[in-house]
Amino acid sequence: MPTLSLARDLIARRSVTPDDAGCQPLLAARLEPLGFHCETLVSNGVTNLWARRGTARPLVCFAGHTDVVPTGPVDAWRSDPFAPTLRDGFLYGRGAADMKSSLAAFVTAIEGFLAAHPDAPGSIALLFTSDEEGPSVDGTVKFVERLAAAGEKIDYCVVGEPTSVDNLGDTIKNGRRGTLSGTLTVNRHPAACRVPAACAEPDTPGGAGIGRAGGHAVGRRQRIFSADHIGNAPTSTPEPAPTTSFPHARRAVQLRHSTASTPRIAAAALPGRAAQP
Repeated sequence: MPTLSLARDLIARRSVTPDDAGCQPLLAARLEPLGFHCETLVSNGVTNLWARRGTARPLVCFAGHTDVVPTGPVDAWRSDPFAPTLRDGFLYGRGAADMKSSLAAFVTAIEGFLAAHPDAPGSIALLFTSDEEGPSVDGTVKFVERLAAAGEKIDYCVVGEPTSVDNLGDTIKNGRRGTLSGTLTVNRHPAACRVPAACAEPDTPGGAGIGRAGGHAVGRRQRIFSADHIGNAPTSTPEPAPTTSFPHARRAVQLRHSTASTPRIAAAALPGRAAQP
């Protein structure tokens, strides 16, 4: 199985971000015999690879990263994280899912496609970086800037990040337009669900907008409760909820945008700023 074999070769390389540890030269050695022109760009210890076959459009690009996150305590692993291991039908090792198996699948799929369609129209490219798991400032963005300066445009891009839920390939994410991260602060008094009248509603001044994070309404009658009092309030007594005020409650919030995002949602998430389609 060529894909499994290549995935194992990649996993065995200790490419903890931003170290590529020889992954990209291994991939380039498989691509060059297929007619790919390979360019390497090194920036602040980060290694990037751009491999392209053909000059015509459309240009289909397969993008990914060769770096992995640190392993954590090695003794917590059942096997060496850099010794790819098959166990119960699964491949184990650091980067097996994110995302060295995808890189191997890219290459072997291209090998099979070109063997069957050597004169296929258009061009194929691969863009790999060793700076996805780190700060991500010397990786893909550097090559994208270089491509833009050269007038090269990518028409379609496939990113091999793991998205499967139950079975391999059962979910494909259509686009990812970045994320919006922030802190949600709620300035209210605590309340318990057994005294709903004490709770703020999304449409009242005290709870305005709380029930519509990111522009998605959760219902006009949705209640806001203090998690502490929901979990700890006694259920056998009918006394009112405590009225001691908390200065605030805070939670980290991250909204992941996709092609389902709309100007209305963007306007709700970023009040006062022009929404971009």
